[in-house]
Order: sequence, then C-alpha cells, then structure tokens
Amino acid sequence: MIFPPDLSLDSLNQMGKNTMTDFLDIRFTQIGEDFLEATMPVTDKTKQPLGLLHGGANVVLAETLGSVAATLTVDTSRQHCVGLEINANHLKSVRDGLVRGVTKPIHLGKKTQVWEIKIYNSHDELTCISRITMAIIDKK
Repeated sequence: MIFPPDLSLDSLNQMGKNTMTDFLDIRFTQIGEDFLEATMPVTDKTKQPLGLLHGGANVVLAETLGSVAATLTVDTSRQHCVGLEINANHLKSVRDGLVRGVTKPIHLGKKTQVWEIKIYNSHDELTCISRITMAIIDKK
C-alpha cells in the first residue's frame, strides 16, 4: 500500500472542511492499495449555464484527488506537494447525478509525482480524464 495504514475516509473528508472541496460537496469514498476515490454531486453549484457539469468542477475534483493522494505519500513533517500542471479531457457531458473520480499514480519520484484521474458518471461511463503533475518540495 502506498498510503498510510491508519488512513481513514473520515480523516480525508475532514481535511476539506470549509474549503472548495466542502463547498462542492466532494467526498472521499474509497481508499485502495494504490488509489483514492471521491464523488461530487452534479448540482447548480457544479453546473455551467447550459446545465452541464462545468469543466472546471471536473478539474477541482481531479486536483483534489491528485493533490491529496500525493500528499499522503510523503513525510509531511519534511515536505509539501504542490501542483505544477493539470490537464483534463472532457469526453462526455453530465447533466445530473453523481460523478466519481479515481486517481492512481503514474510516477512517484523524489521530486515529482504524476497522477491520473478518471471521472465517471452514474452509469460508470468515463466522462473526463485528467493528469496532474505534483512537485515535492522540502519545507524550510
């Protein structure tokens, strides 16, 4: 397992209290050997004017998953993880329901990490794929 053995969903969900994650109702739902999963409801808060899930909301879900996952793999008493780059391909529109994001590492290096995030609709169809590059920096 790449994450701490005592990690709980409750602790992950508490990390986002009073942040954008909380505002958009993003909730961590599963911790795996090498992945994290979270959901986000498709509501007026996450839609764009045409009534579709906003691409930026997809990116918030993706960045939340990738950033949290990266942070969980380093010694936070000595290091921070910060985003260097994120991209997203929006493959299928979503009008309602719940989207589910799953992140897995592509590269876990000493100075950088790359995470892939796949986002699915309520019918388990892939709607967005994203990749985030994280920098691992030493605390000063």
